[in-house]
Amino acid sequence: MEDYKVKLEVFEGPLDLLLYLIKRDEVDIYDISIERITKQYLSYLDAFQVLNIELAGEFIVMAANLLYIKSRTLLPVEQQMAEEDAEEDDPRWELIRQLIEYKKFKEAASLMRDQEAMQENLFARVPVTPDLAPSENLLVDEVGIFDLIHAFQKILKRLEKKPEDLREIFAENFTVSDKIDHVLRLTSSGVPIRFEELFADAAGRTEIVVTFLAMLELIRLKQLRVRQESLCAEIWIDRVGIIEPILL
Repeated sequence: MEDYKVKLEVFEGPLDLLLYLIKRDEVDIYDISIERITKQYLSYLDAFQVLNIELAGEFIVMAANLLYIKSRTLLPVEQQMAEEDAEEDDPRWELIRQLIEYKKFKEAASLMRDQEAMQENLFARVPVTPDLAPSENLLVDEVGIFDLIHAFQKILKRLEKKPEDLREIFAENFTVSDKIDHVLRLTSSGVPIRFEELFADAAGRTEIVVTFLAMLELIRLKQLRVRQESLCAEIWIDRVGIIEPILL
């Protein structure tokens, strides 16, 4: 595999990842399991490392903070070191407070965007179709990088359950460029394909990783878009600029 670094313009921070994990598990933000969320968070960091994604230092700081909170929760209350600024006995409280505040800001920002969009539709004189420039967002239809990483992790787990494929041992080195051509061929018909179909012929871990990197690059170049009907639902991949055939 060639030395390829993923650089995403739209990349959420560690609090976004934690909120995503909480929402995905459908748990109360006030009742998060530090052990479970720490394990899941570190699993994502491992996936980022496999994909050679450049992480900001804040991700590492959050990982250290989670491990610290986890270590405190494992100790009996009488053996825990007193925190000077702590207002609660629960070591999770400071993290929960940060998540709640961050969630409020995200929801407020989302509400302001909705109101702005509503205002743009008022007092329209001529109903014309605006010639809009392509969106600057990396992903569309609420499918974020964390959703894609989660789907990528499931593909790797399925591979671990399969017997060793000798093709991986004798295979040539895969490159992102080669896999970009492969993904473009798969989507050339204009018919949406499921995320899993990209990896149907992958012989091993290396090929899966390079294929995933190629998909991210095509999304960044706005040649692919991904969509999802709901959280944790099946992910579909569309080729941008190709008209889907009409079935008669």
